[in-house]
Amino acid sequence: MGESPSPRVVSRAWAIRSLREFLLTLTDEDHSMCRVATDRGIFCQGFRKLDDKELRQHFAGIVERRPAVNRWQLEALGNQWELARQTVNRLPLACDVEQKEHGTCGGWDDLSNEDLARYCGELLGQDVLVTPQGTLTPPASAG
Repeated sequence: MGESPSPRVVSRAWAIRSLREFLLTLTDEDHSMCRVATDRGIFCQGFRKLDDKELRQHFAGIVERRPAVNRWQLEALGNQWELARQTVNRLPLACDVEQKEHGTCGGWDDLSNEDLARYCGELLGQDVLVTPQGTLTPPASAG
């Protein structure tokens, strides 16, 4: 049996661009990436990663106007909020909006290089090692 090949080294920008391209195929004018990730249990997990209290905190403005809103309703309104922010910012994905606005999350900024590599494997079937510039830094010489 041979050794498994080493992962391909890619830049953070490449990983984000590749993931964005794929994730855009899952979203539409009615489903933000947050909604898709929640419903499918993929990627960052969307709203699912937040407990009820955290979700209410993230959408405090909505909760103030609708204090009796339940989780399902709040997720639906949060989805609409994300879609509206995409339109206002002229950005293709909620992850791009949140990277800019840091409202409900930090978007791409919340994901480590290891997270991006894992998502490239899970969603794209790509075994990659993500580094800032897509290169391996040689070890510093001792001595």
